[in-house]
Amino acid sequence: MSLVFSVALKSASDANEGAVFFRGLNLNGPEVVIDGHVWEGRESKNYVCTDKAFEQQNVPLVPSTDADRAKMIRSSRWNGNRIELKNLPGGTFTVFLYVWEDNRAETYEIRVDGKTVVSRFNSGGAGKWQKLGPWYVDVSKGSIELTSKGGAANFSGIELWRGKHDGSNDPPITDEQLAFFESRIRPLLATHCYECHSSESDELQGGLLVDSRPTMRRGGNTGPAVIPGDVEHSLLIQAVRYDDAMEMPPDEKLSDAEIADLESWVKMGAPDPRSDATRFVRKKIDVNKARQFWSLRPIADPIPPEPNDASWGYNEIDRFVAAGLDQHGLRPIGDADKRTLLRRATYDLIGLPPSPDEVASFLADESSDAFAKVVDRLLESPHYGERWGRHWMDLVRYADTAGDNSDYPIPEAYRYRNYIIDSLNADKPYDQFLREQIAGDLLPAMTDDQRNEQTIATGYLAISRRFGSVVKDYPQHLTIEDSLDNIGRTVLGMTITCARCHDHKFDPISQDDYYGLYGILASSRYPFPGIELDSKPRDFVPLVEKGKPSKTLVYAMADGDADDAAVHLRGEPQKPGDVIPRRFLEVLGGQTLSAEETRHSGRLSLAMWLTAADNPLTARVMVNRIWHYHFGTGLVKTPSDFGVRGLPPTHPELLDWLASRFIADGWSIKQMHRRIMLSRTYQLSSQGDHNTAAIQADPNNDWHWRFNRQRLDAESLRDTLLLLSGELDTQMPREPHPFPPKDKWKYTQHHPFRDVYDSNKRSVYLMMARLNARPYFTTFDGADQNASTSVRDSSVTTVQSLYLMNDPFVHEKAAKLAARLLQPDLDHDARLVLAYELILGRPPTTAERSDITEWMRLMNEALKQSKNDKAVRERETWTAFTRSMLRTNEFLYVD
Repeated sequence: MSLVFSVALKSASDANEGAVFFRGLNLNGPEVVIDGHVWEGRESKNYVCTDKAFEQQNVPLVPSTDADRAKMIRSSRWNGNRIELKNLPGGTFTVFLYVWEDNRAETYEIRVDGKTVVSRFNSGGAGKWQKLGPWYVDVSKGSIELTSKGGAANFSGIELWRGKHDGSNDPPITDEQLAFFESRIRPLLATHCYECHSSESDELQGGLLVDSRPTMRRGGNTGPAVIPGDVEHSLLIQAVRYDDAMEMPPDEKLSDAEIADLESWVKMGAPDPRSDATRFVRKKIDVNKARQFWSLRPIADPIPPEPNDASWGYNEIDRFVAAGLDQHGLRPIGDADKRTLLRRATYDLIGLPPSPDEVASFLADESSDAFAKVVDRLLESPHYGERWGRHWMDLVRYADTAGDNSDYPIPEAYRYRNYIIDSLNADKPYDQFLREQIAGDLLPAMTDDQRNEQTIATGYLAISRRFGSVVKDYPQHLTIEDSLDNIGRTVLGMTITCARCHDHKFDPISQDDYYGLYGILASSRYPFPGIELDSKPRDFVPLVEKGKPSKTLVYAMADGDADDAAVHLRGEPQKPGDVIPRRFLEVLGGQTLSAEETRHSGRLSLAMWLTAADNPLTARVMVNRIWHYHFGTGLVKTPSDFGVRGLPPTHPELLDWLASRFIADGWSIKQMHRRIMLSRTYQLSSQGDHNTAAIQADPNNDWHWRFNRQRLDAESLRDTLLLLSGELDTQMPREPHPFPPKDKWKYTQHHPFRDVYDSNKRSVYLMMARLNARPYFTTFDGADQNASTSVRDSSVTTVQSLYLMNDPFVHEKAAKLAARLLQPDLDHDARLVLAYELILGRPPTTAERSDITEWMRLMNEALKQSKNDKAVRERETWTAFTRSMLRTNEFLYVD
């Protein structure tokens, strides 16, 4: 039985009922007789194959076999095989393929009629052979095609049956053999092996089950336990003999008589009546108990509490916060002044400072809804999508390169970046936003533009990181793991990929859960960006124009060969285990794909499952992220881990109230901004250092008695410097970065892509490479393009200070700002006021005016020794002043 395919677990007699041997083909040899059936030889007219012929009859086969089968196996076809089986009547056929290895191990893919039936087959060492299958094929056009891709495959022979056959060739068990098994073998296995190697084991050892015939033949991590008739190559016999460092059972060696019984049993063909394959399932997750965990409970819609001071709050959020403050004996600090609040809100929503005119307008507006109008204005700004799109790009690890050893460029990635920004500006409902990124190519579309937008959206999965440099053994499983890891962390706040090699040690996610999801992405086609030894990009998706494919290709997803995936034993794809039907996490429903959906990847079903209103995680996770980006910390301080190892929410009722409002508001992110920012909690002052009692009781401000001061992130700092210098280009680029022509790409592991393309665009539009991080973003805690970044560090380092003091970029922008201030129609005092308004959003105090004026006088006097020109001295003085202002905490932090 094949190690890599799903087979109906029926008894041999049931599974093979009605199956009739139809044809055997020895692809590179004479007619032979195998298992009593005549096989046609190389000259048969019933197949077509133009591949190279190979024969090596002196290689010892593992396992050994009869002479005719050995003759067939040792003569084969190779070189990227393609075999067409012809002259077949209509109906269902079962296909078995014999493969072997004459030299060193190769890894390749096998397809039947274009469908991948083995994704990563490892041929093993010299002499190793296997009979692969069964593969069930419905024939309607008289032929079946078998192909291989990847490493050098040796196809030796093909066995065809009409009907469905399970591949077993065991002769009927005689009464004597049955008696021997039941009296000598079954008790021995049960007594000495079942504790560690049965479906009832607490923990399965070595991936080996010995409590059924199919699992015994399939074997565990090191290969088949029993090869019928071949005592010397049966690992079970080697283990009980204590050969080759294998000692089973480990506590005490079996008696000579017991070992002899096992040897006799294998020699007689290992007759075994246990025909139904068993399956080990680790300690079953108590789903009902797991669903009682706070993040897995259904989202509640709590009634906002009544705090002690009912008049303090502006909206329901404040009632939840005030109740928490009451509970902990805390009182909120006073409100922020209007200048501080405007600067806070403007940086918060668009990542830029307010202009002096915007400050003046807000100060002059004494209406009760003055701040609400500010929020609405900022939400309508095209810069809103740039600011909040950057947050999403942090989470989905956006990059313009692939991340493989050569870090191949992806010129088309910018379209997905722009999709993010445009979608947020349009306030696309969050559930729709997610569905498009998971399965936009599979969603209905009314127009070409809508179809193209949804296709581009799948760039989310397409930009998953690539690995390696070679075609052979290309580690596609790592790209799929990266996709699943990001979906889990970003959308569900769960560390799904901890279950790749074994059941999750903390959260209720099994290894079967992981491979149920894995099969969905393994059934999808990722675009190939190119690698060192295969530099040509392929499998990009064409946009459409009159509904027809155009010449414009995008980095996006498509459905591939739909099939379920096998468990990777110990996380190694070369060691496949049980095949897991595509499905979703058991603790969140465990739904499987319908019969119709199994014909496709299942991504559309995945998208719908993630965004279902009764999914308790998706809305909770997103509203917590929005809160986190507004306040600098979330209600759940581990925003990408809502599991056992994460932190519980400080305000669980508020979190659920926000999540329920989010869904009720049509998943509108902008409406959630309004709710949060129009609360009094958001509008509190950050100046609470004098409140010793509150600091001692709540040093981390978990209960929001004040607002958290936050440092400008790397993008906001750079964009502000460009804005102050008058050089910021605010237009969204609609063209790719200036990458070299693709025919010039010669990137290697030792000479990877390292280009840098500077511009005066906003930082969100800079080309970001995965393996070549810009030093500026590294210095100021920018996101890691290789992994999801849910919380950026906010470090304070000497390197940052040195950058602000010495870097040419800062010097250039300070000089340009000084030139703006030195307008001829402004006097000294007006220039000083303008500088403060531009840089800090406020006028200078009387003391600051006096101190700076005196400092400038002294600076001018000092410069007279080397600078005769008054204009030059004035320019250098004001440039030094602006450089100093750009290093102040008041500029670098938002209160």
